[in-house]
Amino acid sequence: MQKNLNKENIRIGTLVQAKHGAEYIRQILKYGFESFSITFWQTFDGIDIKKLAGEINDVLSGTEAVISSIGIYGNPLEKGKKDQETLQGLKTLIDNAHLFNTDIISGFAGRIRNKPIHESMKRFKQVFTPLAKRAKDKGVRLAFENCDMGGTWESGDWNIAHNPTAWEMMFDEVPYDNMGLQWEPCHQMVSLIDPMPQLREWVKKIFHVHGKDAAIHWDVVRKYGVHSSTHGDINLPGKIQAIKPFAYHRTPGFGDSSWTDIISELRMGGFTGSIDIEGWHDPVYKDDLEMTGQVHALNYLKQCRGGSFIKNPKV
Repeated sequence: MQKNLNKENIRIGTLVQAKHGAEYIRQILKYGFESFSITFWQTFDGIDIKKLAGEINDVLSGTEAVISSIGIYGNPLEKGKKDQETLQGLKTLIDNAHLFNTDIISGFAGRIRNKPIHESMKRFKQVFTPLAKRAKDKGVRLAFENCDMGGTWESGDWNIAHNPTAWEMMFDEVPYDNMGLQWEPCHQMVSLIDPMPQLREWVKKIFHVHGKDAAIHWDVVRKYGVHSSTHGDINLPGKIQAIKPFAYHRTPGFGDSSWTDIISELRMGGFTGSIDIEGWHDPVYKDDLEMTGQVHALNYLKQCRGGSFIKNPKV
């Protein structure tokens, strides 16, 4: 049966670090990824955006796969050298999104370091009002990832956009309809937030989804609380037992979420776009098993989507 990805209202793909370039995409296309989210960390690190776009478009030529989004992740609200490179990077990506045939630019919202979230709102408005207008004029949407990057309401280094109250404040300060979220359940679950009610409430503001899950170890929560780790065992000196994480980041298909329910809620909320797997976090399917886990997640998410699009018979 001939597949028609243009009929897939929700595509399943993966994240690709820009530094790995088109060659990485070329190697994994054969596994059936339908979209690719291109990511930079803080700066372009010498990469020529226009050249990168051309190389990726050449690799995707003749396929139905697309670039779902392109993002730069840093702190655009602060004024250090790399912070300002992130801010300039957002402007450059907005201006060049069309070269990648995408209308979504993603990243962190930033924050004033080591200050409560609400103390970042004035600076957020100052930075993102012109960015939102610039993006809107070019038909581009801005999507903020919901990762706390180890921060809390009271303090942090990177991102205010990890808390629903912060989202309300952000979208009130900069009330542009082309500003939304790059959402995933994992970042909520490791804060012991049930992602499903949140998804139903915020689905209209979700522009892009990261395919990453979590596994919560409630026995550890009940014994040790949540002040341990979400990234692996912490080995201690002497005979004291290693601190066990209360939560693990997992590749979809290996975590606690029902992605059938997540995708159903996305469909009911009118979401069209991509769920791109955020790999390189799973404590089991890592190293030599990384792509094994990602391809399992790819096929699992396609099944949770309902499989491939099938045209209805004429009646």
